[in-house]
Amino acid sequence: MQKEKYERPLIQKMNAGLMNKFGTRTEYEPVKHIDNVPVKEIIKKYGSPVFVISERTIRRTYQQALRAFRTRYPKVQFAWSYKTNYINAVCNIFHQEGSWAEVVSGFEYRKALGNGVPGNKILFNGPEKTNEELELAVANDSLIHIDHFDELYQLIELTDKMPRKPRVAIRVNMDTGIYPIWDRFGFNYENGTAWNALTKIVASGKLELTGLHCHIGTYMLSANAYAVAVNKLCDLAHNCKSQLNTVIKYIDMGGGFPSSNTLRGAYLPASDTNPSLDEFAEAICSTLLQQGFKQDELPLLMLESGRALIDDAGYLLGSVLANKRLSDGRRATIMDFGVNLLFTAFWYEHKISPAQDFTHHTEDMVLYGPLCMNIDMVRETINLPLLNRGDHVVVHRVGAYNMTQWMQFIQMRPNVVLIDEKGETHLLREAETLAYIEQLEKMPVHLKEFNL
Repeated sequence: MQKEKYERPLIQKMNAGLMNKFGTRTEYEPVKHIDNVPVKEIIKKYGSPVFVISERTIRRTYQQALRAFRTRYPKVQFAWSYKTNYINAVCNIFHQEGSWAEVVSGFEYRKALGNGVPGNKILFNGPEKTNEELELAVANDSLIHIDHFDELYQLIELTDKMPRKPRVAIRVNMDTGIYPIWDRFGFNYENGTAWNALTKIVASGKLELTGLHCHIGTYMLSANAYAVAVNKLCDLAHNCKSQLNTVIKYIDMGGGFPSSNTLRGAYLPASDTNPSLDEFAEAICSTLLQQGFKQDELPLLMLESGRALIDDAGYLLGSVLANKRLSDGRRATIMDFGVNLLFTAFWYEHKISPAQDFTHHTEDMVLYGPLCMNIDMVRETINLPLLNRGDHVVVHRVGAYNMTQWMQFIQMRPNVVLIDEKGETHLLREAETLAYIEQLEKMPVHLKEFNL
């Protein structure tokens, strides 16, 4: 029996709140400013609801993440995950900080090119790539991450009319001890499919094998799972060198790091359960350095983190429409934003703060949006000060996915505003109008007129 590795005991601060004679104290303070800009001024100028993005927070979070990895490993490169938030100004903040682009569709690929990202600094993931998109990616010398054998054969067939040999990697899925296994992306390690794909790539002579990629899950709460993934990818890398005479130039660990949001139904807040980026960096970098690579053959460590880099920088400002009592006596507060804008309300217990002073009275309540759908529930239960019609609130940590997965449903999508590092506000995306929504519609002639 193998001796278990010793791990020193840790004392972790819990954040359950302080007790008073009534029970757990409600820790609410009004949030009247974002980066020193008054919330009410933002709403007055840009309307309600409105998304607000803090440039200062993005840059600070990115720099902290980069430091966490580069102090532990000498060759690190981040690639901004476009699907997390592909508003062009947001992407360009990350590119100014040195991040490449990671895209999962031809649509996102063209956005990255349009933003001025050099083709050789775009990672092209995703299970669907058309012939036209692959030809464009090869012409721009982008890194193509192959997802399945059909894509591999498709790319080999296209090489005869391509100006250069495509640079490729394969996506690898594996058992990392986290279940259910994310095995829909790429080739499986355990059953030999990944190795089979690697041998086919090298044997074809038409593709340049440059890297290995994995995406083991989302909102991962185990740093050790990444250490397991590193071990398995490095095993493939060593075999590529010894058996295929091919040196792997980079290992891409994908993303999946959690943000500071608390998952719905979680017993403890995220601050008590989520590993820090330093813990993920330690697990990945230490394991990678122990793999026996020669110093001049150390692979570049690629990271495609999105959520952990942008969530804290996003806010949604909104207003109270009404209050009512449900049949069971619970208080219900109706907001002017719902799950059409705050898609992550299905995943998270978002922190919500009043934007004005309030009395000491609080009550458990349901927070609904304005949609005529029963599922439009921002928070199923939350203890808040009593809010009146016209009061404003700030929803925290909404930077990831809400501005890419939002829906034009019943209500139109609102303005998106950036607060720069000097405290100036900039409109990044205009609120939709009826004309914008209808511009792609066509009316058949026989349907233009009616008589009621």
